[in-house]
Amino acid sequence: MSTVHQPPRTYNQNHVPRKYSPGTRRISIYWTWSYPWEVNRDTTELDNRFSTMTEVRRVAWPAYEGAEWDEKHFLQGIAGTLELFHRSTLAFQKVVGEATGYPVAVFQRIDQAGYKLPIDDRILADTDTLMVFGLDHLLSEQEADQEEISAVRKWLEREGTCLLLGPHHDVGFTEDLKQRQQEYLHHGDALVPRQQRFGQYTRSMMKGLGVPVMNQFGLRPALVKGTRQIAPLTVNRDLDELGLLNGVTTFNFHPHLPHYALTGADAKSVHVLTRQPIDLERPHPFVEAGNTEFNSCIWMPPNTQRAGHILLADSTIFTTLFGGVESLETFWKNLAMLPLASAVRAKQPQAVA
Repeated sequence: MSTVHQPPRTYNQNHVPRKYSPGTRRISIYWTWSYPWEVNRDTTELDNRFSTMTEVRRVAWPAYEGAEWDEKHFLQGIAGTLELFHRSTLAFQKVVGEATGYPVAVFQRIDQAGYKLPIDDRILADTDTLMVFGLDHLLSEQEADQEEISAVRKWLEREGTCLLLGPHHDVGFTEDLKQRQQEYLHHGDALVPRQQRFGQYTRSMMKGLGVPVMNQFGLRPALVKGTRQIAPLTVNRDLDELGLLNGVTTFNFHPHLPHYALTGADAKSVHVLTRQPIDLERPHPFVEAGNTEFNSCIWMPPNTQRAGHILLADSTIFTTLFGGVESLETFWKNLAMLPLASAVRAKQPQAVA
């Protein structure tokens, strides 16, 4: 990605709160990882770590062979791969920024400089949509503590708020090595190890908030026969009261997406908005159990205890690492333009009003 036409960038700066504007949504991204823990992983370990840039270059060759990716211009090792994730959301940030007039704030649980930022009023006070990207490995033991859960629960009492939780895949959770190999051959991504388990932080947040969902597996979407285009979503448009999926037919292709399994019996509280067809030509235990699609987008409407919305959708839907289509940008704009209730203004904290 060339930096010639990029706007000037700042780094390691304190966040400047965005003032409330009637009818305009302020969006924030929260990466749940400990950046130092992830980049300091022993690269001789096969499982439960991100790829190094050397591995990325080898598998994606020649995509990262230009001078802009060499050691003079770009971080190598695991750090470079994490920066690819940061860079991959720039298109989303641009689309949303143009739609709302606000920059997208980006936070990390523990950042490159070693500063820890739990989810609290420093993030929530000037945020209307919080996107929690669950790309922390389970082994890093990132957990939402009770203060964070309470802060988010209180924030969701404000009308118009929207919490998007994006726990990523859970590949190879079993001790059965044959199943791990089968899952690996199913998704077909050489950069994903036989075991790569994500999302402890989002799982703990879901448990604390009573969200009856669990991220499972890493499933390969089906393609339109004879093309490299992802197969269309199965959309439950009758349930899409927010219009999130107006004009949306597909998300982007990613070879190992989580199934958002419902763990509760209360169907009224959870609406499965989209299901993604699976590549049935590649064996997988989930397919062998009789499934042909997986849950890819879920909405929990407001209830008597919660004025805000809760969504579940994978973080890769908001990146460009795995391609993108016009339909995907439409989804981004729909999310950015969710209406804010008229009562929101009265509930804004004074510090950012």
